[in-house]
Amino acid sequence: MRGLTMDFPLTLNAIFRRAELVFPRREIVTRRLDRSLHRYTIGDCSQRTRCLAGALASLGVHPGDRVATLAWNQREHQEAYFAVPLMGGVLHTLNLRLHPDELAFIVNDADDRAAIVDESLLPLWNKVAPRTKVRQTIVIAQAGAPLAPRPDGSVEYETLIAGGAPFREQEDPDERSAAAMCYTTGTTGKPKGVLYSHRGLVLHTFGVSLSSGVNVSEADVVLPAVPMFHANAWGIPYATTMLGAKLVLPGPHLDAASLVELIERERVTIAAGVPTIWLPVLRHLDQARVAHDLSSLRQVVVGGAAMPQATIEAFEKRHGIRILHAWGMTELAPIGTTSHIPPEMADADDHVRFQQSAKQGRPVPFVEIRARNEDGLVKWDGRTMGELEVRGPWIASAYYNRDDCGDLFTDDGWFRTGDIVTIDERATVMIQDRAKDLIKSGGEWISSVALECALMGHPAVAEAAVIPVASAKWIERPLATVVLKPGVSASADDLRAFLAAQFPKFWLPDAFEFIDAIPRTSAGKFQKSELRSRFKDYQVA
Repeated sequence: MRGLTMDFPLTLNAIFRRAELVFPRREIVTRRLDRSLHRYTIGDCSQRTRCLAGALASLGVHPGDRVATLAWNQREHQEAYFAVPLMGGVLHTLNLRLHPDELAFIVNDADDRAAIVDESLLPLWNKVAPRTKVRQTIVIAQAGAPLAPRPDGSVEYETLIAGGAPFREQEDPDERSAAAMCYTTGTTGKPKGVLYSHRGLVLHTFGVSLSSGVNVSEADVVLPAVPMFHANAWGIPYATTMLGAKLVLPGPHLDAASLVELIERERVTIAAGVPTIWLPVLRHLDQARVAHDLSSLRQVVVGGAAMPQATIEAFEKRHGIRILHAWGMTELAPIGTTSHIPPEMADADDHVRFQQSAKQGRPVPFVEIRARNEDGLVKWDGRTMGELEVRGPWIASAYYNRDDCGDLFTDDGWFRTGDIVTIDERATVMIQDRAKDLIKSGGEWISSVALECALMGHPAVAEAAVIPVASAKWIERPLATVVLKPGVSASADDLRAFLAAQFPKFWLPDAFEFIDAIPRTSAGKFQKSELRSRFKDYQVA
């Protein structure tokens, strides 16, 4: 027997209409390229969004066509997030930190029909566009942008929406139709496209908004320092729209001083970004001659890489800022787990509480988890390691335009993440390593992530990355590459002694290399492949 409830489609259109009707006076703030602040309301945004949707349709963009964006976290990008799916298109956010060759491959693989490009990024786009089949470039004018030629036939964003008739949908699209797409960063081969449905993004928005997710409400002021091209900006553009939270977009200004000033000025309550954004913020706060009033900030959501426990402690103890560890992937749209403190641990001592906060946390509702090693599914005992597998209503079931990735999905439909984890009896996930970064020394596994997080707890260490190098006796041994903080020193013996109090002897790195900087991927993560290449001839006893 079927239930007698309406078959109401779960679409981004419904989220958009709710904001349009319920929160028309809620504010959206953008820091422009010239550092000026632009302010308008959700009502203003919705009117412009409908005009953009109508203009795209008049340019010949049809339902199912892909529309690329190459832009910062700015109001026009927020408008595109809804305008493209509103008229049936597929929003395709492009990573502005990629090489032109990689961008050209991604644009061609997605078969993008049009592109919305910030004027300041035209020098990059002009290297990409001639190698693609993009038919129309829409340029967002920016005061202070470097002079660069505009592609032939391009139109200006403001001119386009000024002449566009507001789009009025006759009916919502099928909730299973595509609404957006992102590409993985391609660290293990060519980038892979992940195609998100309306239904998946709506359910993900609910998951992000819940108290066991990021816990967003209408009372919040949210600043995404995570780029809008990075896995849907972790769902923040959708969640703030659905719930009427004030949205603060930092534009291209992600330096520590700019972020702190914007958080203080706008009374931000939730901010989000990768650890490499927040480590400089911590240094800035520590060194500030005048104390900043960040009392409004109730949590900083961190994902994309593990934040060391020592850094989590430093933020809370020295500045009263709570870090919420989260884990996810492009394939998960992207939220999978969050590290809220369980009620039974609320009164635990600081050491236990911060240990828990440094883990990746428990799955958000509707994300199911398990881990597997060569012996089968692992026990949830907090010790046995295995590869994390996940399933849920917003998790990819396949990659776009790829038929060579079947080994990344199990026979019974779970996605293999490539993350090696432990899961404890509370269903708390702790990532030990990526499968390709785990070090196997004499038959025993060593977690490079655990060593890195511990090293970055040393007062002299700014950053650290651990990679495997060849060993005549043990096959592989850990090598620690370390960036020291300015004006301080530490020897290899100092760092080894520091680690010795925390790890078994066989885990301790055989060698330490002090370097100027650790290479990063376009998403801000440590690029260990480059380090492995740099030290490929390195050998220890």
